[in-house]
Amino acid sequence: METTLVFFSQLSMCESKEKTFFKLVHGLGKEETSKEAKIRAKEKRNRLSLLLQRHEFHEGTHSSTSGDWAKHTRVSPEEAVKWGESFDKLLSHKDGLEAFTRFLKTEFSEENIEFWIACEEFKKSKEPQQITLKAKAIYEKFIQNDAPQEVNLDFHTKEITAKSITQPTLQSFDVAQSRVYQLMEQDSYTRFLKSDMYLDLTEGRPQRPTNLRRRSRSFTYNEFQDVKSDVAIWL
Repeated sequence: METTLVFFSQLSMCESKEKTFFKLVHGLGKEETSKEAKIRAKEKRNRLSLLLQRHEFHEGTHSSTSGDWAKHTRVSPEEAVKWGESFDKLLSHKDGLEAFTRFLKTEFSEENIEFWIACEEFKKSKEPQQITLKAKAIYEKFIQNDAPQEVNLDFHTKEITAKSITQPTLQSFDVAQSRVYQLMEQDSYTRFLKSDMYLDLTEGRPQRPTNLRRRSRSFTYNEFQDVKSDVAIWL
């Protein structure tokens, strides 16, 4: 009897220890899971906040700059009408270039005109060292993959330009500049001529703040969708 009692007592103790261990591990697992969930929720909140701040920053900046230009421009309707005759006439006029640049900013595609302007300035370089430094800077800013203001160029054009700047000349960006010029002329320029900004100028009407057409590239649909799907975690 004594032996039997001792045996059941040991079994009971082992069982109790196993249950205690299981509860301890299970409890830690729950706690760990809860901590991870809170961390993920915090990261998603911070991420959404950053995205919204970027979007609001771009919206506020572009709206205000468009409004400021509208208040101070003195372009005559006759001069503005000439911009509609050709893309060259628009770009050759100081106010026309400025108006078109501001229009592109509302579409978040100002890198195209900025690249074109950079190429025009590059062609004025005289010193060999200056040509080399400027060519590298333009390539890294506008053309190389993942450049901060990468323009939309096909692979062949990029390849030609990359080879050309190994020993840069004043013609190194001619092919790329021509390609971007064509894209602007066939796409953005036609929309500019139909925009309120341009029509107001040609008709002598007070300029109105230009509405944004697209979201900033930093605020992509996929990123927002990923955050939105877990909105219940924040509540």
